[in-house]
Amino acid sequence: MRPLLLIDVDGPLNPYAARPERRPEGYGTHRMRPTGWTDGKPLRVWLNPGHGTELLALARWYDLVWATTWKGEANDWIGPRLGLPELPFIDWPQMHGRAPRGTFWKTQYILEYAAGRPFAWVDDDITPYDHEYVEQQHLAAALLLRVDERIGLTRPDFDALADWAAAL
Repeated sequence: MRPLLLIDVDGPLNPYAARPERRPEGYGTHRMRPTGWTDGKPLRVWLNPGHGTELLALARWYDLVWATTWKGEANDWIGPRLGLPELPFIDWPQMHGRAPRGTFWKTQYILEYAAGRPFAWVDDDITPYDHEYVEQQHLAAALLLRVDERIGLTRPDFDALADWAAAL
């Protein structure tokens, strides 16, 4: 069974924590109004179109899945700007709720979604607690790749994802 590649948007694809006055190199600025965005002005999202090409290349080994609070709206707002097809997404039963043993709130739901399948997960909120929890609770192979929310996904990240999948 092919591993899942679980993709967060804010942090890995949108380096939202970069200095606001300077867009990171290779990224374009997009203004979006996803459901639930209540600020008066549109949300600024930085996206690098090269990430779509990189993710499509990884689809050789992985089944790509959105693992983001954008849920299915990632298919409306993010995917088209990166050249990605519509992807399945994790429909979080609860967002920002309680989490077991100090883990990130997504972690328990990631394991439920993976349902014993191997997976790689890219997110900016992964901690050592998440690594420990996944190691104890998930019997299949798992790669948790924390991405710096000021930088986004980089060449070494894509290489690590490819190398891990190829080694399975």
